[in-house]
Order: sequence, then structure tokens, then C-alpha cells
Amino acid sequence: MKHKAKRNREEEAWTWKDSVGTVFQVQYLLLKVLLVFFWGFLVLGVGVGLGYAVSLFQTAQVLEGNELVQQVTRVAGQSELRYADGSLIEKVDSDLLRTPITLDKVSASVQDAVIATEDENFYDHDGIVPKAVIRATLGSVVGLGSSSGGSTLTQQLIKQQVVGDAPTFSRKAAEILDALALEESMSKEDILMAYLNIAPFGRNYKGQNIAGVEEAAQGIFGKSASDLNLPQSAFIAGLPQSPIVYSPYAADGTLKTEENQTLGLERQKNVLYNMYRTGKISEAEYQEALDYDLQADFRPGQPTEGETHNYLYYTAVAEAQKAMYSYLIERDKVSERDLKNESTVAAYQELAAKELHSGGYVIHTTIHKAVHQAMEETAANYGSVLDDGTGRVEVGNVLLDNATGAVLGFVGGRDYETNQNNHAFETVRSPGSTIKSILPYGIAIDQGMMGSASIVSNYPTNYSSGQPIMHVGSRGTAMMPLQEAINKSENIPAYWAYRMLRESGVDVEDYMKKMHYDIADYNIESLPLGGGIEVSVDRHTNAYQMLANNGQYQERYLVAAIDTQSGDRVYERANQPVQVFSAATATIMQELLRGVIQSGDTTTFKSRLGGLNPSLAGADWIGKTGTTDDYMDAWLMVATPGATLGGWTGHDDNTPMSTMSGYNNNSQYMAQLVQAIHQADPTVWKTEQRFELAPDVIRSTVLRSTGQAPGTVDINGRQITVSGATTTSYWAVNGAPVTSYRFAIGGSDADYRQAWASIQGGR
Repeated sequence: MKHKAKRNREEEAWTWKDSVGTVFQVQYLLLKVLLVFFWGFLVLGVGVGLGYAVSLFQTAQVLEGNELVQQVTRVAGQSELRYADGSLIEKVDSDLLRTPITLDKVSASVQDAVIATEDENFYDHDGIVPKAVIRATLGSVVGLGSSSGGSTLTQQLIKQQVVGDAPTFSRKAAEILDALALEESMSKEDILMAYLNIAPFGRNYKGQNIAGVEEAAQGIFGKSASDLNLPQSAFIAGLPQSPIVYSPYAADGTLKTEENQTLGLERQKNVLYNMYRTGKISEAEYQEALDYDLQADFRPGQPTEGETHNYLYYTAVAEAQKAMYSYLIERDKVSERDLKNESTVAAYQELAAKELHSGGYVIHTTIHKAVHQAMEETAANYGSVLDDGTGRVEVGNVLLDNATGAVLGFVGGRDYETNQNNHAFETVRSPGSTIKSILPYGIAIDQGMMGSASIVSNYPTNYSSGQPIMHVGSRGTAMMPLQEAINKSENIPAYWAYRMLRESGVDVEDYMKKMHYDIADYNIESLPLGGGIEVSVDRHTNAYQMLANNGQYQERYLVAAIDTQSGDRVYERANQPVQVFSAATATIMQELLRGVIQSGDTTTFKSRLGGLNPSLAGADWIGKTGTTDDYMDAWLMVATPGATLGGWTGHDDNTPMSTMSGYNNNSQYMAQLVQAIHQADPTVWKTEQRFELAPDVIRSTVLRSTGQAPGTVDINGRQITVSGATTTSYWAVNGAPVTSYRFAIGGSDADYRQAWASIQGGR
């Protein structure tokens, strides 16, 4: 059987580049396509959308001939994950087997079957079939006819290798122009060969995804593509339309049931009919092929166990896929309107996964090899100190560079083989009292409502429901300085501070959204205690990075860049800092959080670190602890001027830990982790640097008793000048006010009567 010959464009003396150049190529192709559309619209009596079509084609980008040929014939290898120093982490599972071959190694029956089924006018058109394009376009634009179909083999090749499969008009315009250009740069035989090497063919007898006709022939029938008979050729030719559905094999490599194999067998019959209809085979050959027992030729299933990796591999691949998605959206200039279409988003997500796993890219991560390995080893060797008799306690840690937000290392869990839950990036839990540094205290200081020496009420208080607000069995005590409230992580002062923000109309949500907290209801009274908030370790650590970075939030990232095999950069992480708190606010919080670590009221971290490395313990450490109800979660966030380390421990099933797990066990583990990081790279913590107050911090002299400046107060009708010991209070805005009767944050009238009695009694 001979194909209808068409001039070989590679042998022509006249070519695009010889004649008019790239600019005129695009103009010529644009004119050609618009004439096709104009003719179609006139014939069908539809004039709608022509102007829109013109704009689409004018903005579409067409690759130059050589670049286009390279793109469509590219059969890339496995992508690679690399550490920050360039060394290999792992190769990315391609999950796609492909063995490229030349056209002379493909049986004529396969070639005939593919052309008869996918593009019977392949040897006659110039890359597109105008009627089919118009039919598909009208189906999409005005609902006339079907919106499916209309793709030649050339267009399918462009779709798979260049523009993707997103259901947008701009993508379709680029596909059409590229298809026309490709036909001017490649022969029909080369286009067919490229298609047969690139097209997806479902799964093989091991359940592995396969592409290319040779891999399909070997994986389904156990023979070369050159040796396929007619029934086998027809079956393989029918697979690319819906490869997974038509494949005879399930994902685990077993043969599908007889019922589920029917779809592929019916598709084969359609292919055979197309071959007969177009004169590729005779009626006798057609009938003989229909009677052939094809199922007897399927290779017996041979399931294989999938590869397992580790926390780093899966975390890096997931983030790289998001980065690839961003690159593809930008590359194809996908509009915001198109991205509102769920099918468009899904198509690009699928394309991003395909590109990442089989595109042969080099993915540069931010992971510091020595630091990350030291963190993993610490979890493996010292994780047992977390066990408190309540079962195996899990852990999640993330280490961020303060200046950039880069993830230097992390701990996803104590052992990936026994627990695949990624407790660093995927597990979300209540942050408990660690949220207090951000909400409410950080926001209140940023709004000029509090200073570092402000007084907060810790008198017994109830929620609006009447339920007492408790803290470690205590109903409350009296007025206390903010520093003491933070050191001891008291709950009632945080409740009053948040209530003050809400009653003052402060946009708390705006602050939290800047740090990507997902909080459904800001009316929850226990929000400043961690109630109604669930956050992952990486996201929460990012908020503390903001505090350590003088209020500038650098969204954490793990993938720095993605390159092609040839070294071309397709993605590079953009630096987009967000100033959440003013530098004054952040540095005031640093001052307060230094007190938490030094006091030892809620953590033994510093003393335990001192036992391991006194010099390292002398660095400028700030941090905050947090536990949740019934001790289901224990948090410890610590930072120096160089880096921020977040840590969570708990049980996956939310069962309680012992009461001292956070104070002792997690403190001991975190001290070991900090020491291991320092040993791996002594520069990470920047131990020689200190946190410093921002130049614009306002220093106010205030009374220790009221947290406000000395002054005269009306107490029970008497004007009393309040004096006594003073201290310096740091303010981000305005400075401390003069002492008033209701000098504290929160508290009832009865609380103030008692407080003033105490103040006057101490004079």
C-alpha cells in the first residue's frame, strides 16, 4: 500500500527563511488563517467573532522553524532534583517509558491505521483542515456543531509538544499557526515519525505509562513495531485517543476485566473500519482482522512495586510542579478570565505534571544538603526523647533563612518508611499560644495600642458563654506587665488584647492574609489562644521569619529555579517581600520574645542548649512556646538573626501527650536539632549578630505599675498624682499615654477597683 506522494518540503529550494524571514512568516500564516476563517464565516452566514479571531492570531507567538522542529521532536529524559550546592538529590520518576525509533522501523499497517483514524487527509493538507477547524471553533463560540475534533496529526503533535491542551482560544490560535509553520519546516514523513514517537499509548503489562509506538508494541504484544500484524496495528493506532481507557492493563499491571477490555477492542474495530473505508485494506483483510483473537496476544500482566522515596523528594516535586504551572501559565499568556475556567486550570496542572516528570528539567532547590541531613539524623537519633509514655510522638520542623524565606532543611517526621505523613508541610494543627506573638500582641503594637511595658489584665474572666478562661488550671491572678504575660503565656491577657482589636475595628484579617493564614471565622473569642486556627509548620514558621526579619515577610520557598537540559532557565523564584509589621513593631516583639527564652518559664530550651554548646546558647535567641487543650500539640518556635526554626510535636490521631512534653521533651529535642544544624553549618544562625531595635522605635518612660506615663488620675472623686518606679516602654506608634484610670488592656470595673487599691497600698 503506497501513500499519496506530496512534495518533500525539505528538498525545495524555496524556504521561509530564504525568502521573507520570521516576521513575514507570521504575517503570511496569519493572513492564510484569517482567509480560512473569513471564508468559513461567510459560507455559514456567521460573522460573529471574526474580530476576536484577528486579535488572537495577532498576539499568538510562533516559534522559528529550527526551534519549532527541536521542540516537537524533543524526547526528554528524567528531570533531576538538586540541592542548593548543585549535587543530586534524586531523579524524578518519569512514569513514562519511551523508545524512539525511525519510521522505517514501523510497520506500514501501523502508519496506515494511524492516518486513517487520526488524519485521513494527512498527505493533502498544510497542517490544518479548514472545515474541521471552523466546525470546532463554531462549536465552542456559538454552539453550532461539535466543539471536539478538528485536529490533524500535525496539530496533535504541536498540542503535545508545544502549546498544551488548555481549552482556550489563544492556545488554539497558537496551535494553528504553529501547525502551519511546522509543515513548512518538516516533511510529512518526519512529522508522522515524531507523532509516533511522542503519542501516549496508555499502560504496558507492568502498569507503567508508555509513549511511542515501539514501547507500545513491546509493552502490549512483546514485539517490535516493525513486526505488528494488522489487528495489532489497529489496536495500537486507536490508543492515543484515550490511552488509559483503551489500554488492556490496569494501573497495577494486571489485565483488565473482560468488560473493561471491551472499550479498547471496540476502538480497534473502529480503526479497522476506517482503514477499510479509506481503502487502506481490502474487505477480505477487514473481515479477517475482525475475526482475529487479539486478546490472546496481550502479554500477561506482571505487576511491579512502585518506588518509594522520602519527605524531601515528594515535597520538592510538589513545589516544582507548582512552579512549572506558573511558568506554563506565563509562557502561554493565559488570561485571568481563562483561569476562572476549572478545565483550563486542570489542563495546565496536568501539563505541568507531565512536563516535570518527563521533560528532563533540572530543579534547583534551596535545601542545604549538610543541614538537611543533620536535621533528619537528629530526628532519627534523638526523636525518642519526645516519647512520653503516650505512644510514639511525631515531629515536624522547618528551618528558614530569615532574609530570603528559603527552606534550608526540614523534618517531615521521624521515619518515612513507618509514617508517610509530612508533618512539616502538610499536617495542620492549632498553633496554641505561639499565635499570640502575631495575633493579638504584634498587631496591637503595630496599631499603637500597646507598648512593651503595657499592663494587661489577668483577673478571672469568662467568655461570653460564661465559660471561664483558664490557663494551666488557673482562673487568673491580677494585673501584670506584658512581658510577664508573654513569658508565662497567660491566656486572659491575650483574650483582652484581641477583644480590644476587634472593638476598635482593626482589620485583623488583612494582617493574617498577608502571611497566608486561612482563618474561617474571626469572631471566635479564643482565636488569640489558637482556637479556630489550623496551620502547617512551614506556614507558621514563615510568620516567625517575618518577626525575625524586622517585619518583612518573605514567603517560604523550596524551589529556587528550573532549567532545561540545555541550561535555559524557564523558572526563577521572584523576590516579593511583604511588610506585614513595621520594623519598629517587629523589633519590639523581638525584645519581648527574647524574654520568653531567657526566662525559662515555659521552656527549658536555652538551658538544655547550654549543656550541649554554651557558646551557641549565648547567641541572641528569641522564641515562643505553645500547647493546645489536653496537650494534644506542643510547639516551640525559635530564631536568631540568621534563621528561624519552627517545631511541632504530637500524635497523628490527636491523642494527648503528657503535661510536661513541651516544656521538657520538645525543648531537649529542639536543642539537639539546633546544635546539629550548627555543626553542619556554623554560619546558619549568625551567632555573632544581635537583634536591634529599629531607629524609629519610640522610647517612653512609664510607671511600672500602670505601663503609662506618670500623671494625675481621678480615683473615687479624688485627684491623685501617681508616681513610683519607672521603666522604658517601647512603642511603634505615638508613645505611651499619660496614666488614666483604665490604664490596662482589658479588665472590669471591679478589677480596676482592686488594681488601684493595690497600687495605692504599695505607695
